[in-house]
Amino acid sequence: MTSNKTSETMLYNAAMGLAIAEEMRINPEIFVLGQGVASGGWFGSEKGLADEFGKQRVVDCGISEAFEVGMAAGASIAGMTPVINVGFADFSLIAGDEIYHKLGKWRYMHGINVPMSAVIILPLGVMGGAGPEHSNSIEVLGMHFPGLKVVVPSNPADAKGLMKAALREPNPVLYHSIQALSFTNGEVPLATDFVVEIGKGVVRREGRDVTLLTYGSMVNRSLEAAAALQSEDISVEVIDLRSLNPIDWPLILDSVASTHRAMVVHEANRTAGPGAEIAAQIQERAFYELETPVLRVAGKDVPLPQSVELEQACIPSVAEIAEAARHIMNL
Repeated sequence: MTSNKTSETMLYNAAMGLAIAEEMRINPEIFVLGQGVASGGWFGSEKGLADEFGKQRVVDCGISEAFEVGMAAGASIAGMTPVINVGFADFSLIAGDEIYHKLGKWRYMHGINVPMSAVIILPLGVMGGAGPEHSNSIEVLGMHFPGLKVVVPSNPADAKGLMKAALREPNPVLYHSIQALSFTNGEVPLATDFVVEIGKGVVRREGRDVTLLTYGSMVNRSLEAAAALQSEDISVEVIDLRSLNPIDWPLILDSVASTHRAMVVHEANRTAGPGAEIAAQIQERAFYELETPVLRVAGKDVPLPQSVELEQACIPSVAEIAEAARHIMNL
C-alpha cells in the first residue's frame, strides 16, 4: 500500500541522514567518510547508510581529521562529492589548512571550472556538559575565509533541505549541525525535491518594532523571547538566517527598513563573532534607517565549562534576549 504522507516527524540528525541517502541514490559520486560513520556516526546522522550503500561509499577513518579532509579534497578535485563528518566542530581546527586553504581556495588558485564539491559536517555548540574542547561555536571562520559556504540549520526540516542543497552545490559547504538539537523532533517534508536554498533566510515571526537576527540553537530561544514580549506591546521580527555565507542581505535590510532597530543573537563568543560582522554591515548598509545602534546578544568570552549549569550561564538565555529587546526599545 502506497503512503500519501507528505511529511514525517523525525529527529534533526535523522533528517540529515535522509537527505544524504536521497542524494546518494541520485548521484553515485557522493560518498561519506569519517570516524564511525559505517556504524551510524557520532550522533546518528549516518545511521543505515553503510547497510544501503556499502562500505566503499561509507568509509570509516582513523582519528585524523587532517587526513579525512585532505582525502576528501583530493576526491573532490577528481569530480566526486565527499561528505566528511569530523564529529565535533572543535576538531576541524586540526584540519584547518585542508578546509580553509585547500577546499576553500582551490577553485580560485586553479581555475573556476575545477570542481570542488564537498560537504563538511561540523557539529557545534553546547550539548550538556561536553566541556571546553567539544562545545565551541566556530562558524565565524567559514565567514572569514573566501571560497566556502556556511549553513546552520535550526530545525529538522532545514537540516534536510540545507543538506540536499549542500550536496548539489559546486563549492565546498561547511554544514554546521547543532549538537543540542541532534535528538529534537520536527516535521520534515518527504519530497525528494525538497531543498532549502543556500543564502536564503526566513522570517520565523513577523514584528514591527525590532529585527532580531539569529540562527541555529538561538532560533527557538529568540522565538520564546519574542512571544513573551508581546504582552509588553513589543513586537519582534525574528529572522532565521540559515546561511552565514552568503547572508541574505535583501531580507535583513528590508526588515530593518521596516523596524528601524536590529539585534543579533548567537551562541558563539561575542568578541569577533558573527554578530560583530553582521552588525557592522547593517550600520554601513542601513545607517539612515536605524534609530538605535545594532545590539549583540552572544556567548560569554570564556572557555566553556564542563558544568551544565555554568555552561548555560555562558550562552544567551530567553530572559537575556528579551531584556536586550527591551533595552533597544528604550534607547
